[in-house]
Amino acid sequence: MKEIIELAKNINPTDKNLKEEIQKHQDDLTKPQGSLGRLENFAEKFCLIQNTTKPALQKKAIYTFAGDHGIAEEGVSAFPQAVTYQMVLNMITEGAAVNVLSKHGGIENVIVDIGVINEFADHPLLEKKKVKEGTANMLKGPAMTEEECLQAIKAGIDCAEAAAEKGVDILGTGEMGIANTTPSSAIYACLLPCPVYDVTGAGTGLSEDKIKIKAEIIEKALEINNAKDKNPLEVLTSVGGFEIAGILGLILGAAIRKIPVVVDGFISSAAALTAVRLNEDIKDYLFFSHLSKEKGHIRLLEELNEKPILNLDMRLGEGTGAALAISIIEASIKIYNEMATFSSAGVTEKS
Repeated sequence: MKEIIELAKNINPTDKNLKEEIQKHQDDLTKPQGSLGRLENFAEKFCLIQNTTKPALQKKAIYTFAGDHGIAEEGVSAFPQAVTYQMVLNMITEGAAVNVLSKHGGIENVIVDIGVINEFADHPLLEKKKVKEGTANMLKGPAMTEEECLQAIKAGIDCAEAAAEKGVDILGTGEMGIANTTPSSAIYACLLPCPVYDVTGAGTGLSEDKIKIKAEIIEKALEINNAKDKNPLEVLTSVGGFEIAGILGLILGAAIRKIPVVVDGFISSAAALTAVRLNEDIKDYLFFSHLSKEKGHIRLLEELNEKPILNLDMRLGEGTGAALAISIIEASIKIYNEMATFSSAGVTEKS
């Protein structure tokens, strides 16, 4: 994992020298200064990532990573494991919520099989980057070997590089994997750090009694793997998932290429947390799309001092929050680029 640690360390913060010029342009737009609120913040952050005062946002893509989890056999999800495969089929035939919202926002949606149990026929919307069919049960030992985790991270980096070659200007993260709130909660507990129960929620719809059992299973898995005393990549290997590792790779690859990444919800944020724990400067390249209703997400956002773009009580995943937030970021860039200035429109400024 040394190469991933070095790669993360070599990601530099965005250059803030352009802030004054960006702000000067936004203040010259035909509106009271600051009246578009956070839209102005989004435009500034986007400009800084691209290191320009003339930002471009045309091509947009969401990568939805799909993988299964050995821990599912412990009954931590309200849905059977077979649903992962079924939902990927639904996604590649464009029947899922992320497909609808991506189409609405003019966003390309790429589905990545990084660890689903079962095989898929070739399809234009599907990238085949399977590490293996599901992680191991982390209640019986590490979820992944170091080699498997590295392979999954590299798959995500490859996706970011492919997107860059296609000229993608902004990336969104998404995931699909029955039981994947369980490894995500385990990562939160280790890397925030915090008590397990504080970040263990209903997932796909567990009762309060089953949430408590889920938290107990996570706590036991952390003890078995001695995960609380490990570095971020060791935590990911011990109690993570292939799709979380893939999203981590996408974030790292995008930051290297100076492409903004819009983080979806609870599971995607586990990957974002891992990235930030490797290098705090990676936050400069991340937009957090929404506050998930999944228990514990607000704690992560507060720890990272990040304010989500939306709060709609969503907890679906897939990349749905990212799709909505990308449209808002795009609106902020259109305002920045297309709105008239006081000087160009001949509008009298404030006295």
